[in-house]
Amino acid sequence: MRDRAPDLSEEYRLRDAGYLRVAGVDEAGRGAWAGPVYAAAVVLPLDRPDLAAVLSAVRDSKQLTPARREALLPVIRAVALGVGIGRAEAAEIDAQGIVPATRLAMARAISQLGEAVDALLIDFIRLPEVSLPQRSLPKADMRCLSVAAASIVAKVTRDRVMVALDSHYPGYDFAGNKGYGTRRHREALRRLGPAPVHRRTWRPIREMEACG
Repeated sequence: MRDRAPDLSEEYRLRDAGYLRVAGVDEAGRGAWAGPVYAAAVVLPLDRPDLAAVLSAVRDSKQLTPARREALLPVIRAVALGVGIGRAEAAEIDAQGIVPATRLAMARAISQLGEAVDALLIDFIRLPEVSLPQRSLPKADMRCLSVAAASIVAKVTRDRVMVALDSHYPGYDFAGNKGYGTRRHREALRRLGPAPVHRRTWRPIREMEACG
């Protein structure tokens, strides 16, 4: 599965069932110690004959370098019929838990799409609060081109936010670790304590606060 390029078979299956505008949905930042969780929803023009060729370099964001993701973002935006982005803040993650907060970010991304959506393709998670037909598939970001595109949009957008947060909260290396639990991040937490954007219910932060 890891070497396989995502394709449009699931999108075409939904289109053939009468769902013409299919949004692929994915998240970024779910496992980070700090910062928001982001989600993106991308609607591709399924009637475009060269769609797969134009987006042939698109993969799950985790399989791409930061430079490649940045280069693909404007390509995706130029091709897509709609791109929506949503986020849930660290405080919302602490209050609700990461899965409900991820669903919230996804629902917000879907709500930001410019036109009506007929159905959703989602990586792993289901959205019972969104009243649209949906397919939740394991590894959808590796299998479905629209979900892979959404994974890139969410990842690039969140990474840019974390780089900006690095200047607001220096010392944690947010520009380098993007809020994830690296050794330098752990050392900074011991030295500085948590910043306002840390997820205080996460065990490493919770344990350090208990010891402090």
